[in-house]
Amino acid sequence: MPRAKTRATDFGARLTELRKAAGYTQVELAAALETSQRMIAYYETRAEHAPAALLPRMAEALGVSVEELLGIKPVKRSKKPDTRVQRRLQQIEKMDPRERRQLLQVIDAFIEREQLRRNRNVA
Repeated sequence: MPRAKTRATDFGARLTELRKAAGYTQVELAAALETSQRMIAYYETRAEHAPAALLPRMAEALGVSVEELLGIKPVKRSKKPDTRVQRRLQQIEKMDPRERRQLLQVIDAFIEREQLRRNRNVA
């Protein structure tokens, strides 16, 4: 049985779409995978696929299965929170408690300002 041929751009386009859907920039995905932005750009534009050893980590970071990443199975769309925000919250949790408290005060001020703006527009 002949193997199904896929163009290099098929994997690259799928990777780009999944990366953006997950809220990653090329730089952020590269950091998560401990590689360079240049390699992510290469996988997205020129490579037939990423190295086999990298595929499981890449799929995990993007929140899909390896089969979905490779296009063997269709991507199941789920309603997950914005992963970019989620990653930042995880980084905040690792911060020094004093710095975390200061950062949360700034975030709370922005949230309060937005709530006041919404209440003003409703009234």
